[in-house]
Amino acid sequence: MAQEVGDKMAAKPMLVRELLGESLREERTAQGRTLREVSQLARVSLGYLSEIERGQKEASSELLGSICGALGVPQSSVFRALSDKLVMHEHITKFRVPPMPPRELWESEQPVAV
Repeated sequence: MAQEVGDKMAAKPMLVRELLGESLREERTAQGRTLREVSQLARVSLGYLSEIERGQKEASSELLGSICGALGVPQSSVFRALSDKLVMHEHITKFRVPPMPPRELWESEQPVAV
């Protein structure tokens, strides 16, 4: 439920577990993989993996490692996607954090004119 702040409504705070689940689901679906396939490879129940992807359950660091291993992606890439989503959420809510420039700019080895 949103709470009133002055004349504006503040958005429901975004939970990290929701962003993590969204990032994992995006990676899985981008690979064309099913919940069943990833759950078997990660040795986690299909229902529990589904709850993690929907942001209803928190994944332990061990379980996250297993899921990332099953997806064949480093944990850092999942956390990077999560971080990008969090920055965008903060930008459009009460914090008004300026959006990060596209990753291509800040990861580039070439200087970028400002």
